[in-house]
Amino acid sequence: MLRGPAMQYPSMPSPKKIVFGYDPDEFEEFVKEWVPALNPLYVRVERHGGSGDHGIDVAGYQTPQGLEGPWDNYQCKRYKGPLGWSTASAEMRKMFAGVVLGHFIRPTQYVFVAPVIARTLRQALAKPSQARATFLQDLERTTDEVITRLTSEEQLHVVELAEQTDFSMFVPVDMDEMLAQHKTTPAWATRFVDEPRERPAILQPPDQHEPGEARYVQELVKVYAERWKNAADTLELIAQHPKAGEHMRRQREAFYSAESLRRFARDAYPDGHLDAILDDVHTIAVEVSDRRYELGWDRLQAVLETAGVVALTETVLSRYVRPLDRKGVCHHLANDGRLAWCEDGGTA
Repeated sequence: MLRGPAMQYPSMPSPKKIVFGYDPDEFEEFVKEWVPALNPLYVRVERHGGSGDHGIDVAGYQTPQGLEGPWDNYQCKRYKGPLGWSTASAEMRKMFAGVVLGHFIRPTQYVFVAPVIARTLRQALAKPSQARATFLQDLERTTDEVITRLTSEEQLHVVELAEQTDFSMFVPVDMDEMLAQHKTTPAWATRFVDEPRERPAILQPPDQHEPGEARYVQELVKVYAERWKNAADTLELIAQHPKAGEHMRRQREAFYSAESLRRFARDAYPDGHLDAILDDVHTIAVEVSDRRYELGWDRLQAVLETAGVVALTETVLSRYVRPLDRKGVCHHLANDGRLAWCEDGGTA
């Protein structure tokens, strides 16, 4: 039998190495995924990169007004070497010219995004007033067509705008910072081999039933009313019943365990991962549910037992599924109307 390293998967390139291999278009897409992690209040994040982008690669809009309201610019530079001052200042000139020409208002923040930021650029931008002075000196003698093709009046406006600008708006971000923040986005799992994450603590059921529980709880009430008749046909009687009350408590714990998994999936992974688990359980559970049973109680117990052994499709989320989640998924399916425990005709 093979053991040890022979049983291990081959090592995968690190996320940093993968991103270093991106071409400029792939890098901009990566940045577009990362930007919402910086500011979740953006109403929209949009990629502009390409011919005629006026120096905007990825824009984060703070209002529905887009480029006519507060916005942040993310300038993506995918080079083999570190991003230095000369390249960054050229992009600054492009930004100031774009404002003067009316393509957009000046962004609130201008973020230089590159795999590696040169130490000299970091040092320059760490002193905004000196960075502005250096930029204005360069501007006086530049031969950059972005500036030289402007009219004399427009060039003067560029200088005035730069003089009035607080250069603390220019911020450098490198790969390590980006990866740490990108990891908090759902897009991470689609790009990289996902490392094990710590699943948050399981939610505990509140004392009072929430509106979002109504349907699956009603299904359980039908089960108890059918089995114990008038002794357990309301929530008040169920709470006092020696068996129904304890059973209800366990089912609510299972429901909230699955709800915890749902929220974890929502925050950590792209859409569809929890749906895959729901569908896996439903595919088998619905066949078990369709059998003939004397009571809805019998159907419910059969489905819960089946859910405990259903083979789940291997996804980045399936490793986090606990036995209690599987029970809870059945109640989520009942809550969605995809499973029911008692047949309307009275005989289950």
